Amino acid sequence: MAKTVKRAFKYRFDPTREQGAELGRTFGCVRLVWNKALDERTRVYATESRKTTYIQLSAALTGWKKTDDLAFLNEVSSVPLQQSLRHQQAAFSNFFAKRARYPRFKSRKKSKASAEYTRSAFTWRGGQLTLAKMKTPLDIRWSRELPDEPSTVTVSKDSAGRWFVSILTEDTIEPAPATDSTVGVDVGLTSLAVLSTGEKVTNPRYERRDRRKLAKAQRSLSRKARVSNNREKARRKVARVHARIIDRRTDFLHKLSTRLIRENQAIAIEDLTVRNMLGNHALARSISDASWRQLRTMLEYKADWYGRDLLLVDRWYPSTRVCSGCGALHEKLPLNVREWECRCGVTHDRDVNAARNILAAGLAER
Repeated sequence: MAKTVKRAFKYRFDPTREQGAELGRTFGCVRLVWNKALDERTRVYATESRKTTYIQLSAALTGWKKTDDLAFLNEVSSVPLQQSLRHQQAAFSNFFAKRARYPRFKSRKKSKASAEYTRSAFTWRGGQLTLAKMKTPLDIRWSRELPDEPSTVTVSKDSAGRWFVSILTEDTIEPAPATDSTVGVDVGLTSLAVLSTGEKVTNPRYERRDRRKLAKAQRSLSRKARVSNNREKARRKVARVHARIIDRRTDFLHKLSTRLIRENQAIAIEDLTVRNMLGNHALARSISDASWRQLRTMLEYKADWYGRDLLLVDRWYPSTRVCSGCGALHEKLPLNVREWECRCGVTHDRDVNAARNILAAGLAER
C-alpha cells in the first residue's frame, strides 16, 4: 500500500544581487531574534524561576519592532522571525525533556545562515518559487520534479558560499517489492560495511583522500591577516574542501543504504553509540569519516518508507566472538586477529562472522 510522507527536496539556486542582499538581511534578523529571545528566556528563568512561552516571546517581538534600535526588523518578512521563535520553543522542549542540551546563541561566523518560510510567505506559480519581499522568482536548478506543491521552504547558505533551498512537500511512496532476502551488517573502518553474505563494502575514506588538500588550504588560511579579503577567500577555500568531502560521503551512503533496502526485507545492524565511541581520540577522526550514524539514519527512514524491517541488536552482544556455526563463545579476540578457528573446526573471517551473528540475533528478536 502506498504511503504518503512529508519529504524535503533540496536544490541549489543562484540569487540575484537584490535577492542575495534581501536574504542576507533576513538571515541576520533571524539570528538576532533567536539571540534576543534566548537572552530573554535565560534572564527570566534566572531571576523569576519561570519558563517563557512562545506566545510571550511573539508579543515581545512585536514590541522590539516598535523600538528605534530594532525598527529594521520590519524590513524583512515576519514569517522567518516567527519560525525562529517556534524552533527555539521546540529546542527548549527537547532540553527540558533531556533529549538535547541547552540552546546556544547563534554566531554570524559559526552558525548556519538559514530562514524558513511557511505558505503565507512565498508564492508558488507555474513551477516557480517567489519569496516574500522579492519581486522575481528564485533561479533554482531543478534537478528533479516536485511531486506536489510546497508547504514550507527553507533557504540557506553554507560556509562555502553555496545557496540552497529545501522544499517540504507531500510525496507518495510505493512500497518496495517483497523479498525473502535478509542481511546482517557489521560496520567497521577498513571495510565500511561487511554483510552476512560475505560481501565487504570498502570504506572510501573521503576525508583521508582530501586530507593533504585540506591541510594545504588550512595552512594558507593561517597565514592571512585576521581581518582581510584574502583571509575570507582562504576561509572559503577550506569550506569548499569540507563541502566536497561531505557531498561525496553523503552520496556514497545514500547509494549503499538504498541498495540494502531494495535487496532485503530485513536489515540487522548493531545499536552503536557513536558519540561515546568518538571519545577514543586515536580513532575519532576515522570514525567520523565513516559516518556510521548517518548510515543508520538513512536506513531507518528508508526502511519506514519502503516497508522494510530494520532490526537493532544490542551493542554489547559479542557478535565477533560467537561462532556462527555452533554458537560457542570465544574468550578473547584481539583486534589484530582477523581470522580465527572455532573448536568445532570452522574457520571464521572476523567481520563476516560478526555480520552473520548480528543477522541471527536480529531475526531472533523480530
